[in-house]
Amino acid sequence: MRKITLANGETVEVQCLSCAITSGLIEPEGGTVIESEYFHAHQDVAYPIEGLVILASKRHFSCMDEIYDEEAADLIYMLRKIRAAQREALGIDYVYYFYNEDTTHHFHIWMVPRYQWMEAFGRSVESVRPVLLQARHKLNTEENRKSVHAALNKLRRKLQEI
Repeated sequence: MRKITLANGETVEVQCLSCAITSGLIEPEGGTVIESEYFHAHQDVAYPIEGLVILASKRHFSCMDEIYDEEAADLIYMLRKIRAAQREALGIDYVYYFYNEDTTHHFHIWMVPRYQWMEAFGRSVESVRPVLLQARHKLNTEENRKSVHAALNKLRRKLQEI
């Protein structure tokens, strides 16, 4: 079991956070954005950035070569659909996709939007970690979380249209 601190300050103890969220044991702050037969999308539970979406598999696996063909097709469909909603509902021009196989959770892809305030950290994959830490430590306010929730609601509405 691992102890994980969520964006709202709550600490949970779980074997795998992705399994706990995709199975409904833990409701991510802001709730589910969209889900399919194979994937579950939600706001990252640790980093309050408007439009930052985690797309996690419902099945527990870690590596890209372990994905089934049906899941692979659904993965691309879901990524495209969420990305279109990010652009149309939130005006997000660019997204950094981040995925690592040595995660302590199971397979998930981070869809990290790029905002003007992030330019101070650079424009490469190396900028992602400092951006996330800035969000966790400086943007983790009640006011910002309300903005994040409002963005999630816009995403949900747009995803229902698409």
